[in-house]
Order: sequence, then structure tokens, then C-alpha cells
Amino acid sequence: MSNALALAHVTQALALLLESNLGPEIDMAVKVEPRKPPADPPTEPTISVFLYQVTPNTSLRNSDLPTRATDGTLIKRPAAALDLHFLITAYGDETALVGQRLIGSVVRTLHEIPILPKDIIELAGERPYLTGSDLAESAQRVRFTPTVMDIDETSKLWGMLYQTPYSLSVVYQAVLVLIDGRETPAARKPVERPDVRVLPFGAPGAPVPPGAEPKGEGGPTEDVPEDAGETAPATARKATKTPAKAPARSGKSTPRTAKRAQPKPRPRKSAPRRPSGDDGTEN
Repeated sequence: MSNALALAHVTQALALLLESNLGPEIDMAVKVEPRKPPADPPTEPTISVFLYQVTPNTSLRNSDLPTRATDGTLIKRPAAALDLHFLITAYGDETALVGQRLIGSVVRTLHEIPILPKDIIELAGERPYLTGSDLAESAQRVRFTPTVMDIDETSKLWGMLYQTPYSLSVVYQAVLVLIDGRETPAARKPVERPDVRVLPFGAPGAPVPPGAEPKGEGGPTEDVPEDAGETAPATARKATKTPAKAPARSGKSTPRTAKRAQPKPRPRKSAPRRPSGDDGTEN
């Protein structure tokens, strides 16, 4: 863990790390400055280390709760996990390709030494404006990884730098920096009732499961007298309904019941017709 000076401390330590590892390829005096790229590009060999963005760490952003031991002793305060994004730019004589030579030295250094050394952190902490920083005492070490940016992202980044001409640069991400909180979390409340009872659902005195209603076998049950306590007879307790066991299914299927035969309706007999005479009248 570290305090609020960790961001500035990492920036200064990164500048010292690049400055102390320029040789043997670079045989000239190079100025390494922890600042944003200047609007007027310098003619002398210069490397600028610019912290342009700070983002929460995705893996530890939700693990910032205080941690206590079993006896209540505070072990860890809430901490903010951060990732730092650096823009490293090189300047120099373009005819001698000084900027490209400096960028090559930066890439080689951060590839060989990806973790910020403790001696560099202690050396950077000697600056008067970093007095009180405890980054060197942090158990979490800062690691630098290169960031891939396409043309669109690069143009947006340099577009935010108002009136600053583009120069050859690389982007690195520092993972991770933990900033410890200052306030001591409040102590947890003591346990009010240490007794714990475990009862299955349906047992006398057990809570009723959500959505279920207590059912009795014979209607309303008798109330247990208050003074009975534990000596109350078992018959006075609330009777619980035991679920009936379903009959076991056999492998053979039961035959269906035959349908009851319905009687067919009898045909109605019509009355005999009387013979008619020649004149068409009935006799």
C-alpha cells in the first residue's frame, strides 16, 4: 500500500529508470523530463515522460473493502487500485535520427526491466516534493507493459494536446498502484445473541419456509400453555401433517377400464295405415 504521492512517485521513478539505462548505445547527453510533450520541440536530445490517464484496475476495483482478523484487529484499509498510462516521447536532431535512437533505448530498457526496481524508487523519493511517499514500502510492485494504439487512437491522444506537434512516441501502462485510505474503519458490532439453533423445516418451533402455510391434520390444534415450557406433553404440540406416500409404480401398466355400453335407442313403430277406397276416402 502507498499514499496519495504514489502517482507522482511512479512518474519520477520511470524517468530515472530511463535516464540510467540509456547506454551504451546512446553516447550523448540526454535530458529526461517528467512532463507533457512541449509545444516547441527541443533541438537537444530530450525524452518526456507524460502521465496522460489514470484508470481503475479492472481486476481489483471491487476488492477495496477493509479486512479484519478473527479478533477484530484491522489488517487492511480500503485501497484504490489504479493503472497509469504514460506517453513517452523522444526529441532530437532528425538528420541524425536521434529521436528514433532514443525510442529504441526506451523500448529495450522497459523490456529488460519491466518491474520498477526498489533502488530506483528510493532514489526518486529523495526529491523534496516527494517527501513522505511510502511507495518503496509497498509490497505491490509496478509493472510496465506496452500498449498498442492504432492511428485513430493516436490522433485522438495527440489531438488533446493543444498546439503540440506530433513526435515519435510510445505508450506504456503501469500496473498497478494501490493508494491506501487514511480513515480507520469503524469496529464491527459485537454479537448480541451467541446462541445458534438449527432446526429442519417442519420440526416444532422451526420457521415456516417462504410461501408455505402450516397445515394440520384435524383442523385447529390446541394451544400449548405458556407455563408448560419444555414439560408440555407431546399431544399438546401442534400436529404436523405427514405427506401420504404415493403408491409405488410397477413396471406393468394397469389396463384401462372398459367403457360402459350404452343402450341403443329402439326404433319407434308407426301406426298401421287404413286402406283407402276408390274415391280416396278412408274406410
